[in-house]
Parts: sequence; structure tokens; C-alpha cells
Amino acid sequence: MLIKLTEAECRAAIRDGDFSEAIRKAAPVTVLALTQSWCPQWTRMRPFLEEASAEGVACYYLEYDRESFFDDFRDFKESAFRNDQVPYFRYYRDGTFYKEGNYIDRRGFRKTLGLD
Repeated sequence: MLIKLTEAECRAAIRDGDFSEAIRKAAPVTVLALTQSWCPQWTRMRPFLEEASAEGVACYYLEYDRESFFDDFRDFKESAFRNDQVPYFRYYRDGTFYKEGNYIDRRGFRKTLGLD
């Protein structure tokens, strides 16, 4: 199951510079997808997250173009994480950030998560 990030969680990330420890440590491996709903690459990758979630990875997402705090979050993502591309992914292992990236194929995604 994919977990949608809440406005409160996102505003806390904006304030603190990253997502909470509770989110980062939700599972041994956690991935956050920060994207916009119109992105065709996000549409292709969403099933990868659903599959990984079924295998024990904590998978969070935010389609921030659909949120009332769109401008604040986009500005934060692009400045704090220095990435203006969508979809954008952040990967954590045991709560520690270890990788970021944009679109990759299923095989690359699973390898990044340590599933293959």
C-alpha cells in the first residue's frame, strides 16, 4: 500500500529540511516519491512502488500539484533537495538517506531498494 504524505508531514519537512524520523524509519527501507500527477514517468513507476510495498518497503508519495501548499512544497523540494525534475525519489535505509534519483526502470528501482 502506498501512503500519501499529509500536509502536516510535508510542512514539517519544509521546516526541518527533511522528512521526520518516523517516516524515514517506517521500515528498514523507505522510499519517498515526490512528483506531480501529470508526469507520465510517475504513472509508469507507481506500480513499482506498489510492488515494493507488498515486499515490506515503506512507500510514501506526494503528488504536490494537487495540494493547496503546491508552491511552498515545490520551492522546498527544488531548493533543499536541488532537484526540479519529476518524479523525484528519496531512499532511506534504517532511517538514513542513501540515494536520490528520478525515473528508473523496474529493474533499477528494485536494485536500488535491495530487492533484487
